Amino acid sequence: MNVENFGASERLVNAAYVRQGAQGRRAHELRLRALLEQGKCPEDGWDESTIELFLHELAIMDSNNFLGNCGVGEREGRVASGMVARRHYRLIHGIGRSGDISAVQPKAAGSSLLNKLTNSVVLDIIKLAGVRTVTNCFVVPMATGMSLTLCFLTLRHKRPKAKYIIWPRIDQKSCFKSMITAGFEPVVIENVLEGDELRTDIKAVEAKIQDLGAENVLCVHSTTSCFAPRVPDRLEELAVICSNYDIPHIVNNAYGVQSSKCMHLIQQGARVGRIDAFIQSLDKNFMVPVGGAIIAGFSDSFIQDISKMYPGRASASPSLDVLITLLSLGDSGYRQLLKERKEMFSYLSSQLRKLAEVYNERLLNIPHNPISLAMSLENLDKHSDMAVTQLGSMLFTRQVSGARVVPLGSLQTVNNYTFKGFMSHTNNYPCAYLNAASAIGMKKQDVDLFLKRLDKCMKTFRKEKSSRKDVPEMDNCTKHTSVGETED
Repeated sequence: MNVENFGASERLVNAAYVRQGAQGRRAHELRLRALLEQGKCPEDGWDESTIELFLHELAIMDSNNFLGNCGVGEREGRVASGMVARRHYRLIHGIGRSGDISAVQPKAAGSSLLNKLTNSVVLDIIKLAGVRTVTNCFVVPMATGMSLTLCFLTLRHKRPKAKYIIWPRIDQKSCFKSMITAGFEPVVIENVLEGDELRTDIKAVEAKIQDLGAENVLCVHSTTSCFAPRVPDRLEELAVICSNYDIPHIVNNAYGVQSSKCMHLIQQGARVGRIDAFIQSLDKNFMVPVGGAIIAGFSDSFIQDISKMYPGRASASPSLDVLITLLSLGDSGYRQLLKERKEMFSYLSSQLRKLAEVYNERLLNIPHNPISLAMSLENLDKHSDMAVTQLGSMLFTRQVSGARVVPLGSLQTVNNYTFKGFMSHTNNYPCAYLNAASAIGMKKQDVDLFLKRLDKCMKTFRKEKSSRKDVPEMDNCTKHTSVGETED
């Protein structure tokens, strides 16, 4: 409805009522205008009617939704199923062009605008989360691993002689395979044990660069968010080394946007040394479906080079999902989620420590990991050879997802590389343990129910060991693990 249409409406409905309706629409349009002019996430979240109005306005700017459109090409936004069209809000053309995922499509102005706005809003959120000096980013419709691969392939053209990637070890397959898929040879740097924590061996990284020759190293591939007892890499020291040896630095920040500590490490690394790009998952940080990532950095030209490396057009679904989510939350809503995550981390930490003490285990002291926790299973491991893996099975069958049990001495071969002690980030960690993480969106009832079910599983092993006495009940912890009385 425009001014002319509202004027025409006054012939059918009382003019005062029409003007009131026009004012109501104007309130929606003012929000849209602010978004278009500022390119930032709104302070307060939008209601669904405003978001749907906005998406409808974008969709009718695409040629497949023109009333008189006549398409005679091979890609004209034709969709056989009305359900599929509605699922995508009739934004069918995707994003980018054959030569650049960030380019504007002439016949899809609405989808192109969606793409530009999403990248701008996401950049604003990254700054809000702690990386204030980031200059450019874009959403790519691939998860973190393939997005890392795209970065490595971009660097290939800048460093054609390089064949090695320096990689402080983290036992996660996709980041390892991202280097293999790009055609490079990972050089694994083992972590060093400091107390209970596994930390970056800075001296080994520099020694390996000197041994291989800086010109033969494509980049250093570091990590922030990770499973305890590993902690985020020493990004500042690595960034300084990369600057001194003129070696690119790519950071796997998979679920680090939700952590102020991880984002601070990236900001500081860029301030004192060199970080070329950092990559983060959409689903892990913004609670949207799997399938997208954000590639961000401190050099406009390098981030543009990465976007131009992507071959062909791309799905707009990840961009659409994260834009809808951030418009719904607003800055204030996302900040609240970050605050609640920190609170849940403290709560999970305190309650898991109490539970560990009941069974003569302990919460490992991992002060530098802001997301993941680890509880020792040393005494459980003495119960039987299979007790630790059995605990993992018991938790899974009781619908506890995300928790990991890590036995000692596990071997895993990934693309012909064999890792000893796989999942523990080192060859010989001192004890078996269980992981749990406080990620964005976690609620108190999730923590309570997890502790209740873990307590029941641990009791099972104690009963097997000694049938002469009952398992002592937790004192403070039972108050928090009594949520839901149904049998698990």
